Amino acid sequence: MPAAALFDVDGTLLDTSYWHTVAWTEALAQFGHTPAMARIHEAIGMGGDQLLDHVLGEDRDRSEDEAVSSAHQALFARLWPGLRAFDGAAELLRELKRRGWTIVLASSASDRDLHVMRRVLDADDVIDAVTGADDVDASKPAPDLVRAALDKAGAEPDQALFVGDTPWDVQAAARAQVPCIAVLSGGVGEPALRAAGAIEVHTSVAALLRHLDTSALAEPDRVTAGSR
Repeated sequence: MPAAALFDVDGTLLDTSYWHTVAWTEALAQFGHTPAMARIHEAIGMGGDQLLDHVLGEDRDRSEDEAVSSAHQALFARLWPGLRAFDGAAELLRELKRRGWTIVLASSASDRDLHVMRRVLDADDVIDAVTGADDVDASKPAPDLVRAALDKAGAEPDQALFVGDTPWDVQAAARAQVPCIAVLSGGVGEPALRAAGAIEVHTSVAALLRHLDTSALAEPDRVTAGSR
């Protein structure tokens, strides 16, 4: 079976975490909710339903949830022209593909946002498959997205590694029994990522690329050999 490198997108490959924070802040304000932006930022990486639970509480009136999420989508779409990939993001994917990894994106984003972000990333030539929020019933930190990515890669959990930027990524991967490498580019500190269970922490995907030879992602054969 192939070794699979599974990637979160927002905050990992693309510099979008703070744009999402702004969009959620404005969307919530339209409905009279004014949580601190730091509270919203710490929930970025979750799917919209779980983000609202985290920010507003599970005992809230849920009748506005769909409208708030739609407002976030519309506000985030206005920010599309400013989206950029992190330095080294496409280069990392290409180098991993050259080394023999199967590359799968596993994002909590909608199909519409993923389409735009893939254009910004500009690495479709080495991406084997993509899973998004529209493909699963439960978003991160549930393991569904990671499991869907494994299915598309044709890999077992012990034949894969996940790369993300939030504790929710690390938790989702752990629940799917996939080790997670974390990057700091989404704005979450190393202690929180280590506490969630990250096996490595790098400042960015560019730093991961520079240190690839000493990373768990160095060679796919190491992962597949360990699973036999």
